[in-house]
Amino acid sequence: MNEEKTRIRDLTKGESFGFLGFEIRRVRTRSGRWMPLRTPQAKKATAIRQKLKECFRRYRSQPLSGLIATINPILRGWVTYFSTGHSSQCFSRLRDWVEAMIRRHLAQAQKRRGFGWKRWDRQWLYDSLGLFNDYRVKYVASLPQAAPA
Repeated sequence: MNEEKTRIRDLTKGESFGFLGFEIRRVRTRSGRWMPLRTPQAKKATAIRQKLKECFRRYRSQPLSGLIATINPILRGWVTYFSTGHSSQCFSRLRDWVEAMIRRHLAQAQKRRGFGWKRWDRQWLYDSLGLFNDYRVKYVASLPQAAPA
């Protein structure tokens, strides 16, 4: 263990720490008990938006099908990795951002201004264009308990 890089964090004093892309801190639930809250780190959310922004720039004058085929695997992998924590707020922000960028791409292709909120229905983006839409947090069922002997 590297003594210089190792730090001890006391979660009972409101401190948090980052591990494998998650920020972990201790919070109180509605029922009053303490639990660990695992959310994606802000720098990881920024990194995925930066990576997707490069894809949007690269496909600026290309057909939308190629762009969607490029960003769908990136989104699917990132969302699947972070789906085990408490990531729903981060997922909603990412979903809204991707949807706005797709709308802007469509509008610029038609030489229009804005995002086309009234022109293109949200369901049409996901059903017809095939944009990734599985932004769900997956809950792991508790392990089966051993029967007493």
